[in-house]
Amino acid sequence: MQDAVTELLIFLAAIAAGMMNSIAGGGTLVTFPALIWAGLPPITANATNALALVPAGWSSMFGYRQALREMPRRFTVLVIPSTVGAAIGAMLLRRTPPPTFDLLVPFLIFFATLLFMVQGIVQRWLRTSEMTHHPVTTLWLCGASIYQFAVGIYGGYFGAGMGILMLAVLGMMGMSDIHQMNGLKNLIGSFINLMAALYFIYSGLIDWPTAAVMSVGTIIGGYGAAGIATRLSQQAVRRVVILLGLAMALSLLLRTRLHVS
Repeated sequence: MQDAVTELLIFLAAIAAGMMNSIAGGGTLVTFPALIWAGLPPITANATNALALVPAGWSSMFGYRQALREMPRRFTVLVIPSTVGAAIGAMLLRRTPPPTFDLLVPFLIFFATLLFMVQGIVQRWLRTSEMTHHPVTTLWLCGASIYQFAVGIYGGYFGAGMGILMLAVLGMMGMSDIHQMNGLKNLIGSFINLMAALYFIYSGLIDWPTAAVMSVGTIIGGYGAAGIATRLSQQAVRRVVILLGLAMALSLLLRTRLHVS
């Protein structure tokens, strides 16, 4: 049973995580340390975190509902490989020691952030005038599905920064509206977290009282941030995405080096 101060910390961390995931991702970097500080074992903390972020994705999608209505429907096919990958990632978490994958996480996030920074230049280089009107071919969609399968595995295993990984590939596929990208990212992310959470529930890894407190917080943060983000300029939101990505990569890299030393 958590004391009142600990529950308040977890609740505030969940609000912050919901806001971060709504805009760019990385909320796990706030909630996961909070859960460890509260005394949960790392595997239980990760599983509980995945479950608590499911309603945050749903509330964020509601905040981006107008942008999602204007988005091409064919992009939603990316939900399928993402969900399959999440199931595999969750099983890997149950069976694999976390430190090995932790070493790769900061470099993956840093790479994805750099990709997002230069995606406009790459788009202009890749697209012809014809592709400007039809930017997503079947081949591009197949490639994105393979990529999303890998993102799903990562998301089911830990998930910090998977939002930025998704934003990067959506930009490369020709999506230019940051609000549509965030809406689709939250849609896919909610399915990834849901699939992982279902496996964790089956495995008995959830701390239910903590998950309940976090779920309320992530809903508040997710919906609130979506409402704020849709009123900002696309350039402003892009800057937030880049800053969050670099901060996450550096913090995880420092944490890994301190752990090794």
